[in-house]
Amino acid sequence: MSGHILLIEDDTAFQSMLREALEERGHRVTVAGRAEDGIALLRGGGFDLVLSDVMLPGMSGVEAIPHLLSAAPGTDIIVMTAYSTRELALEAVKLGAYDVFSKPFSLKEMDIVIRRAMEKRRLQAEIAALRDSLRRDGPASRIIGESRAIMEVKALIEKVAPLDTTVLIMGESGTGKELASDTIRALSPRAAAPFVKVNCAAIPEHLFENELFGHEKGAFTGAATSQPGKFELAQGGTLLLDEIGDMPLAIQPKLLRVVEQKQVERLGGRRPVSLDVRLIAATNQNLADRVRERAFREDLYYRLGVAVVHLPPLRSRKEDIPLLAQHVVRRLQGTLGLPVHGLTPAAVAALCACDWPGNVRQLANVIERAAIAAEGPIDAPDVDRALGRAPGGHADGGVCCPVPAPGDTDPADAGPHAGEDACGPPAVPPSGASSPHAFAGAALTGPIDLRETVRMVERNLLLDALRRAEGRQTEAAVLLGLTPKNLWAKLQKHGIKPRNGLPLIQES
Repeated sequence: MSGHILLIEDDTAFQSMLREALEERGHRVTVAGRAEDGIALLRGGGFDLVLSDVMLPGMSGVEAIPHLLSAAPGTDIIVMTAYSTRELALEAVKLGAYDVFSKPFSLKEMDIVIRRAMEKRRLQAEIAALRDSLRRDGPASRIIGESRAIMEVKALIEKVAPLDTTVLIMGESGTGKELASDTIRALSPRAAAPFVKVNCAAIPEHLFENELFGHEKGAFTGAATSQPGKFELAQGGTLLLDEIGDMPLAIQPKLLRVVEQKQVERLGGRRPVSLDVRLIAATNQNLADRVRERAFREDLYYRLGVAVVHLPPLRSRKEDIPLLAQHVVRRLQGTLGLPVHGLTPAAVAALCACDWPGNVRQLANVIERAAIAAEGPIDAPDVDRALGRAPGGHADGGVCCPVPAPGDTDPADAGPHAGEDACGPPAVPPSGASSPHAFAGAALTGPIDLRETVRMVERNLLLDALRRAEGRQTEAAVLLGLTPKNLWAKLQKHGIKPRNGLPLIQES
């Protein structure tokens, strides 16, 4: 193996002889007579190895070692000396020299050492390239985007993942909290250990303690056998408590004790079980607000928030939408069972014009609906139809959300805001329009009450999901990425009430 060698030697006869011998072996050699000159040459880069004499005019070869390593970190240095002593050799190696040779030396032996140093440098370069590749194609690569906001999230995840500390992931629904937790686990030393996920919003309050902590035989009526809880099932690995903001207040002190003491006690148990579990919590709620509302314990909030990862909403990183759209299309090409021919620039522009209240989940849903209906590459009209609006209805910065078609809403259940535009305040239909929904998804104009607008967007998303699920609340919850409990709470919030024996949405 050949390379570029910097030879620092003031003895011109020895310098000429050694240079000729190295060049005969296929190496490229650049010479310097002083250590200072060699350091200057090394700063220019391009060298694989340094051969340096000890006795040099000015700075000695040993004194030059730290400067040479500073000029080109990672470059191996072989020191040559006619006055070799054990102390000198130890000092040179201590300062970072790869090897020390006493003059005169065997060229054959020197050649072996040079080749080993070259091979070491080659392997180091391959390892560095492999690490870069793993960083690009590894678990963190599943988090799509190159915006500053998402790159900061990736950097934070890569920083906290190897640490055995509790992580709190916060972000709106659809921003990728579960993906973030998967990435943290995959990059952690516990990647091969169990990963148990618990959706706190889906567990009835009276079963919460049993689910998390387990029970002993006979602990309650029907407890015929002992049962470990989720914490014990995650022993040695990672436990994700998703929707932690929905955890009942009565359970929170017990969770705090488990987190602090690293022990869990089963229902009916007499001895605590020691735990070795990394905890990740996730929520789409503002826990600081929940603390102020006395719905979440302040001490538990601080205990969970050791490392906090905030996932940005899609509207704050719109530059990532083209990459996300391409990723969704590639995924659909392998799973949808029909050809997906990509997106036109107009379709990408239409996607980028939306604010996406449902974030990445909603974006993926709209692209899939558009792909099913498209007869070729997905175009802007396909996107508009997938959003339930007239083609050309998008406008820069507009809130985008699927809306119910005319007649989909039962007037008895429509509530006080029936007839409002799904993405803005009430609008007057244009001439010839048969429904106020003809303006759904159009650009917002004039003064806007943000809170009221968001409320209407959420309400129409609920109605659209129920229409698509034909009134089946469980299916609607899945479409929205909610638990049935959360869906029911939102329906109550918006005054959407089921009627006895009938679905919530009536088809006209």
